[in-house]
Amino acid sequence: MFRKTVRLSTHGEGQIINISPQVEEAVRESTLDSGLVNIFVTGSTAAITTIEYEEGVLADFLRALNVFAPDDAEYGHNTRWGDGNGRSHVRASVLGPSVTIPFSNGVLMCGTWQQVVLVELDVRPSRERTCVITVTGDAN
Repeated sequence: MFRKTVRLSTHGEGQIINISPQVEEAVRESTLDSGLVNIFVTGSTAAITTIEYEEGVLADFLRALNVFAPDDAEYGHNTRWGDGNGRSHVRASVLGPSVTIPFSNGVLMCGTWQQVVLVELDVRPSRERTCVITVTGDAN
């Protein structure tokens, strides 16, 4: 097993960061030939998923999140804590904090246009995020 922590600075709600290069680097550094890589973001207002990292799809994705958990809806979290990020928690819990991807011959088994992304969902203007990348599998 190999584990690497990656820290990222985000710049507000709706930012989507392609972290595929960091994941690919962790798989290479592990020196494992085949197995699974898990990418997990700590915190309850960010998410990890895969998507085609293309401007139109990214805009569609953010628009869909707003339909699912709209900015102007009433959230019990906001009533209790007054921090305005109830929608952030809801969106993050639906997307989830992690993905697991198989790899073979040291290469992620993603589709041609599939990228691993961190989605910043918090309403704060900036955050420091920590991603834990864990690689397990077989060596050559």
